[in-house]
Amino acid sequence: MSRVGEVVRNTKETQIRVRVDLDGTGVSTITTGIGFFDHMLESFARHGGIDLQVETKGDLHIDMHHTVEDTGIVLGQAINQALDGFKGIRRFGHAYIPMDETLTRCAIDLSNRPYLIWKSSFKTPKIGEFDTELFKEFHQAFAFNVGACVHLETLYGDNSHHIAESGFKALARALRQAVELDPKTQGHAPSTKGVL
Repeated sequence: MSRVGEVVRNTKETQIRVRVDLDGTGVSTITTGIGFFDHMLESFARHGGIDLQVETKGDLHIDMHHTVEDTGIVLGQAINQALDGFKGIRRFGHAYIPMDETLTRCAIDLSNRPYLIWKSSFKTPKIGEFDTELFKEFHQAFAFNVGACVHLETLYGDNSHHIAESGFKALARALRQAVELDPKTQGHAPSTKGVL
């Protein structure tokens, strides 16, 4: 069973193509025009075990907001497409990720009832030129478009880079568990309702 999704989205603000293979090996090709964001998405692919291609061209002459948020939208849509109705998956996943002084946890439910609980704050308003407030925008866009209930919390940490990266890795590791095929579901959606 091929679990591949590909979504193209073109607006006046961004032009985006995302392709995912949920059963890949973490290979990625990422070009968003934002170096730090590329680094985060590469980490997401590697730790999620997802082959990921992202091509984003955004209105960076204005700021990074549309590029980051819209990439989250399309990435979520591509993974949702690859999940094909959430059939046969484990559905739930969680991860704790330590990075030096920082510890972040993420729990995810691929329920088709999107929600985001966000309990991360940054010590600095920017990482390089990247506005740290955009991390919440990305995670919200992702959660609502993949159809996931995501709880992400930095339990403690000081370094903004570590807080951001541990969050992406925690989301990736939790997602990796949740999308894993579960033979006990016999190919059905993991819900008493029979559908998600």
